[in-house]
Amino acid sequence: MLRDAGISVRTGGIAHDGVDSVITESMHEALGQCSAWIMGIPPVSAALLERYPHLTVLSRRGVGYDTIDVAAVKQLGRVLTITPGSNESTVADQAVGLMLAVARRLFESHRRMQAGETGVLVGTELSGKTVGLVGLGRIARLVARRLRGFDVRLLAYDPYAEQSAAREAGVELKPLPQLLAESDFISLQTLLNDSTHHLINDLTISAMKSDAILVNTARGELVDDAALLGALKAGKLAGAGLDVLGSERNSSLDGVTRELLALPNVICTQHTGGSSREGLARANSLAAQCVIAALQGKPIPASCVVADARKP
Repeated sequence: MLRDAGISVRTGGIAHDGVDSVITESMHEALGQCSAWIMGIPPVSAALLERYPHLTVLSRRGVGYDTIDVAAVKQLGRVLTITPGSNESTVADQAVGLMLAVARRLFESHRRMQAGETGVLVGTELSGKTVGLVGLGRIARLVARRLRGFDVRLLAYDPYAEQSAAREAGVELKPLPQLLAESDFISLQTLLNDSTHHLINDLTISAMKSDAILVNTARGELVDDAALLGALKAGKLAGAGLDVLGSERNSSLDGVTRELLALPNVICTQHTGGSSREGLARANSLAAQCVIAALQGKPIPASCVVADARKP
């Protein structure tokens, strides 16, 4: 698509040092020659933007941009876009899949069979339970739609959601303490900001049922992983399904992550909630469309724009 639009394409590479995304030397070489960058989740600082003054367009394949210094993007006159809608279905599928996997103890059963152990592990049903959605954005509403077939009661906490949106989604808006106290499954689909950082902590976990299951497919920093680990080890929660972890951004939590991974009632995936073939294809296509429009001076879909230096 980019080449058909007459745009030259360079590829670099993002490596991982075990915790953080790292921009490789080949990527630095490419950025020095490029006007636009289609990216995943590498850190983008003011210093990096100042290093590459010709890099005018940043197109993020995904909806989060908390690894990007948005203020610097605006101050330095660049364009930043995201790809809303591209992987929302994929993440919603992952959230429901983790609920089922933890509740029915699928990974535990798999490991027992690998070890040649006999006996049946008894899990719990998702059907007929109460599910609390923390956040009622697009992904949460898709989770709610998928859960209707399980005949669950749906609660949601979102201080910005309107009653009309809740009714349309088939959920009851509740204060967070009530949602935590009444939910058998709690699924995090909220944004990460100062007010939601470590929203799940010792205090909020203490408000949950001891047989509740926590699922996080949003951002790792929403959960105090050390508090979650302590609660799981003490039997204060039944289990957790985690697609994101605090150690993604904070290497000091590596030990906590290893302990979580060792627990039989925890299933962790590698921030792959949005990584289906279909979701990635949609994200790639929309990211490329944003780059083409920005470089050619054409309008970018309004839903994709985080910052646009061409506008007053």
